[in-house]
Amino acid sequence: MLIDWFTVGAQALNFAILVWLMKRFLYQPILDAIDAREARIAAELADAAASKAEAAKERTEFQHKNEVFDQQCAALLSQATDEANTERKRLLDAARQAAAEFTAKREETLRTEARNLNQAVARRAQDEVFAIARQALTDLADTGLEERMCDEFTRRLRALDGDAKDSLAQALGSAAEPANVRSAFDLPAPQRAAIEAAVHDTFGPDIALRFETAPELVGGVELRANGQKVAWSIADYLSSLQRGVGELLKAQAVPEQPPDGATGKALP
Repeated sequence: MLIDWFTVGAQALNFAILVWLMKRFLYQPILDAIDAREARIAAELADAAASKAEAAKERTEFQHKNEVFDQQCAALLSQATDEANTERKRLLDAARQAAAEFTAKREETLRTEARNLNQAVARRAQDEVFAIARQALTDLADTGLEERMCDEFTRRLRALDGDAKDSLAQALGSAAEPANVRSAFDLPAPQRAAIEAAVHDTFGPDIALRFETAPELVGGVELRANGQKVAWSIADYLSSLQRGVGELLKAQAVPEQPPDGATGKALP
């Protein structure tokens, strides 16, 4: 078999030229396109990764903001609840205090009204009893009783001593007017003479006397001079008894302090 080396050489040259042409105009552009595509894909992947990272960061920040917001909401709600409970407690305490004060004032008012009523009834009864006693003694008094009262008065006058006698003697001695001798009935001459004798014997003969009638004495005799007085009369006994009863009623009318906790129940 004969080999045509010219043909073989021409074919080899054609193949070499084809390879060079393919490498120059086909393979290299394909490689460049592949490199460009890979670069573009890498850039897109990098952009995607960056976007994913940014999205993750934003999601984290959003979750953090949500957590902070939830915490703030919970804190505000807790604060509002505490303030509402505090205000509720304050209002309840104020209502309890107001109710207790009202109850205490009401009880004090009732006690005062009851005390005033008792005092009024007691005073009215006291006045009526002593008025009846005075009227009864006035009706029973007569001349014989006045004589006995005059004898008792002169006995007491002669029995004066100490400061009482000195004070009355000074008043009688310094009086510019005659001393007053008052009695419920007009004294007869013998009783007037007995009284004058007792005064002169006790305080001296220069003492001038003036006799007066005073029905309010009920029964008895009194001697007055410059604000000093010596007397024996039923009216004095009644007045002394009346003052004692009045003081007893006043002592009983002193308000008692209510026991602890008696100012009213607090509201539940």
